[in-house]
Amino acid sequence: QVQLVESGGGLVQAGGSLRLSCADSRRTVSAYVMGWFRQAPGKEREFVAAITWNGGIIDYAESVKGRFTISKDNTKYTVYLQMNSLQPDDTAVYYCAVGRGGVPGLRTLEYEYWGQGTQVTVSS
Repeated sequence: QVQLVESGGGLVQAGGSLRLSCADSRRTVSAYVMGWFRQAPGKEREFVAAITWNGGIIDYAESVKGRFTISKDNTKYTVYLQMNSLQPDDTAVYYCAVGRGGVPGLRTLEYEYWGQGTQVTVSS
């Protein structure tokens, strides 16, 4: 059973940076797509970024392109989300997830396992 643990969230001022981590604590992930989603209060969960396990395909939501970078360390079974130039609209709970298929998807139903989320709050 895959178990994902996110960390790295917190409170930051607009223009600041945070790096989120998502670790597969049971080290069962071997060849999956990994994705980051976020959910703001009163809104649906939305796609942020995704990466194939070999790093060959990376995709970003338009709203974060040029500011966020997804990466992974296969030796640590960990995926990262570097977030720069954060804005108040980036405030949300951020979730990592394991994809069902071999290509990054944009919809939540394309992901099978989810972490519990980490809160990111950006103050103006």
